[in-house]
Amino acid sequence: MVNQVPKSKSEPLFEQIDWDFDTLRRTFDAIEEVSRKDLDLDIYPNQIEIISSEQMLDAYSSIGMPLMYHHWSFGKHFLGHERLYRKGARGLAYEIVINSDPCISYCLEENTMPLQALVMAHAAFGHNHFFKSNHLFQQWTDAEGILDYLEYARRFISSCEEKHGIGEVERVLDAAHSLMPFGVFRHRRPRQLSLQEAEEQRQERLAAAEQNVYYLWKTIPSRPGDERERDAALQERKRDMQLPEENLLYFLEQFSPILQSWQREILRIVCNVGQYFYPQKQTKVMNEGCACFVHYYILNALYEQGRMTDGAMLEILHSHSNVLTQPDFDDPRFSGINPYALGFAMMQDIRRICETPEEEDREWFPDIAGKEDWRSVLKYAWANFRDESFIQQFLSPTVMRRFRMFALSDTASESYCTVTGIHNTQGYRHLRDVLARDHDISTQEPDIQIVDADLLGDRCLHLQSVRRNGVPLDSASKEATLKYVEQLWGYKVELAEVVATA
Repeated sequence: MVNQVPKSKSEPLFEQIDWDFDTLRRTFDAIEEVSRKDLDLDIYPNQIEIISSEQMLDAYSSIGMPLMYHHWSFGKHFLGHERLYRKGARGLAYEIVINSDPCISYCLEENTMPLQALVMAHAAFGHNHFFKSNHLFQQWTDAEGILDYLEYARRFISSCEEKHGIGEVERVLDAAHSLMPFGVFRHRRPRQLSLQEAEEQRQERLAAAEQNVYYLWKTIPSRPGDERERDAALQERKRDMQLPEENLLYFLEQFSPILQSWQREILRIVCNVGQYFYPQKQTKVMNEGCACFVHYYILNALYEQGRMTDGAMLEILHSHSNVLTQPDFDDPRFSGINPYALGFAMMQDIRRICETPEEEDREWFPDIAGKEDWRSVLKYAWANFRDESFIQQFLSPTVMRRFRMFALSDTASESYCTVTGIHNTQGYRHLRDVLARDHDISTQEPDIQIVDADLLGDRCLHLQSVRRNGVPLDSASKEATLKYVEQLWGYKVELAEVVATA
């Protein structure tokens, strides 16, 4: 095939709707030039793949990963998505992007060339930069090793199906998948001690215990089952098993009395997959806002250079506007605040505050108002915040007015709702606090921890759930969760609900 002559920087990159690989390459190179030289984005190497609608549906069903082990639920999800798509009740995403090194972007072959330009700028540069720079992804994910690990997971689970039977493997996977939301580490864990360091610490504890002699207590006759002895035994168990433990799958993998080694490895695989996706749950507004801001800026820059035609730009802006639509509260499509719309609006507003601040902006954001270098401010925010802290730090009264936000208090003890935040100085700050809490997944998801397990006694596993805002656990979900925990633990499991102290 004869390569086309490269177009000059003053000519449109394409004028046709249909795409070919030469046009894709030419457009990708132009997008990359703006992203690196103008926005100074830090990205993984890109791998762009064009896939069919059938392949996109398949990616939907297997949580968007290019490699995944087999499980019946993936086929169920595929059939559900396909039925809605064939009926016209649901469209397909323009792209799927994988947090890996290289960063893989799946683009739908049905996209027109303007749409391909939009999704490449959105995924291959916006999401790509966010994945590489944000501290949560750096801390919790291994972009370089995830594809190799998924290949290992698929091979391992396939070998388990051959050795132990598909039914037995799926029984373990069903339980593990149901516990995946409670199978993540929410906080940074200390470095794992070496065997020598662990033994040294144990010897230090024994020496300290021998020195701490309480002569008064020694004069009191001890009895079997003495409360002090039980407390000491409980503390020893908690120290040995590092309780309380928030990661249920990790604890079951480590301490379950009944699991075989291959079953423990399956729990470990599911736990690692859940941990890989955990940062994405915390950065939906920021991640999508970053990608939308990047594609909007890059494509407008190319348009100003004369490298995008009016027709292509109109189609791009039409798709851009559809993604950022924020339905009104009484619209049948309303399902809360659109994270794409909120993230993009806040990042556009940060640029405005840096370039053309008003007096209100100087009062609210004295550190960045008039700074002009909005690129460094955005890159700092993308790297160091997650949704709730980003909203707490950068949500401005301008954006709150644009979205017509107000805060409501709706408690079960009262028969009416109270407006607690309006558009005044006090109300703006209250609104920002409320919206930030609504995006804090630690307050939205159940907090269930393992607090005790007497492996030498009755082997009962004790769980504790913290009840927030007086809201108890859903009884049906609680019973289903306990059922799966009992299946993997092998003995009785008890769950106690306690009220949050703060």
